[in-house]
Amino acid sequence: MDFRLSSDQEQLRSAARDFARSELPAIAAELERDNKPVGHHLIRQYAEMGFLGINVPSELGGLGLGNVEALIVLEEFAKISSAVAFPIFESSVGPVRAIEHFAPHPLRDRVVPAVCRGEMVVAVSMSEPDAGSALTDLKTKGVVKGDTVVLNGTKRWCSGGGHSDAYLVYCRLSDDPGAKAIGAVLVEKGTPGMSFGPNEQLMGFRGIPSSDINLDDCEVPVGNIVVPAGGFKKLMEAFDLERCGNATMALGQASGALEDVVDYVQERKQFGKAIAEFQAVQIKLAEMQMKVDAARLLIWRAASNAEDGLPSVLDSSLGKCFANTIAREVTGDALQLMGAYGYSKEFPMERRLRDSWGWGIAGGAIDIQKTNIAAAMLGRRFDQRR
Repeated sequence: MDFRLSSDQEQLRSAARDFARSELPAIAAELERDNKPVGHHLIRQYAEMGFLGINVPSELGGLGLGNVEALIVLEEFAKISSAVAFPIFESSVGPVRAIEHFAPHPLRDRVVPAVCRGEMVVAVSMSEPDAGSALTDLKTKGVVKGDTVVLNGTKRWCSGGGHSDAYLVYCRLSDDPGAKAIGAVLVEKGTPGMSFGPNEQLMGFRGIPSSDINLDDCEVPVGNIVVPAGGFKKLMEAFDLERCGNATMALGQASGALEDVVDYVQERKQFGKAIAEFQAVQIKLAEMQMKVDAARLLIWRAASNAEDGLPSVLDSSLGKCFANTIAREVTGDALQLMGAYGYSKEFPMERRLRDSWGWGIAGGAIDIQKTNIAAAMLGRRFDQRR
């Protein structure tokens, strides 16, 4: 067991860091100001540099590297902002991986390489007005009629809503109760019967569009069924990798904040000396470093243990829960150390704090991860409805 990065991993991280730091801060500020997503031209640039689909097999257009390598790159982009990192997230740990693992080969072979080339952005659409943490309560229904699937329902909180080129829509594909009916269908933007609500105005996540999706007799080919009814467990297995991505996005807010504040406390002078000279500041820096390192190790353990497949719910929930929690703490401490400069919108610290709170809600809230952890520890499922 070697906790050091290999020389290839170090080179990959350096390449991602150099590009992100030199090319993306101004773009991140613009996306934050205008609340607009990364443009397709930049996504294609990501693809040209090999940053999309890092852990996707080479025969499907990816680099064929591992989950750890994908998360190494994702963290470097997330240190700049959640918005500029989001295309990396979607291509490496998002719904495209469910398509890779479970979709019929014609659909997989059309969609996954297009994502890796930067020609298509795929988002996941899970939540509904009455189905968030209680996801098996979702009501959106897909009915197979001949060679088509007819979809009806409303999806909510879809990150990428109205902007992405296609959506992996979780829906009921049979009349069975609960999870037994749930599967997923790929619906491409522009399909008749699909429309979008207005872009949500959120506390954070500016530059990551979120909206309702309305499906009114929306017809897609039956070949767009990625997972049929009864495949909810498969969808959740793929989502365990997305949890690692969510955790890394949170980690990026914390590690980026820590890097910035380390520079700040050595430059900022009060009472005639740099504030890094004060023991209270030193203690706070050490606490922040411990949290960041511990979160990264938990995430990388989940990713490394899943190199031949998908992470376990225990490993992924531990990583997500801890990273979501410490991201809020570390960005808050960093903002406090920077004082008014941290609180000012002229600097990225307050944005990191707001985004950190979002990552602890998205993809399964912190307390839901704790129930997942307890269930895995005890080897049983807990019925929250009783």
